[in-house]
Amino acid sequence: MSDDESRQPVITYTFAGLPVGNYAAAYEWYVRLLGRPADMFPHATEAVWRLTPSGAIYVVQDPERAGSALLTLAVDDLDAHERRLRTAAISFAEADDTDAPRRLVVEDPDGNRLTFFEDPAPAVT
Repeated sequence: MSDDESRQPVITYTFAGLPVGNYAAAYEWYVRLLGRPADMFPHATEAVWRLTPSGAIYVVQDPERAGSALLTLAVDDLDAHERRLRTAAISFAEADDTDAPRRLVVEDPDGNRLTFFEDPAPAVT
């Protein structure tokens, strides 16, 4: 086996999918959650938000899998994110596991679960 054949490919970008039953309603909810419209629309029932230089989430109409996603996102300031969720009228729960960092858990209307925590690494400027 040559070096090229045994070399693992480098992952250059990550897309995390959130399947929903009603795309139009879910899109509006995610605009409120993320505070802005999507960055691109690959299909009539799919929207993509770029969250970092190498990562994005996409919301896609897929009724059979709706509500089955689990996604964890690190934010730079969880207190500020909590205030933004309250302002946007997004319901959340605070995870009460004492062995883990503080986390806010949000469920979209289909039941997809998004967990936010504060990234302990210093922000790169």
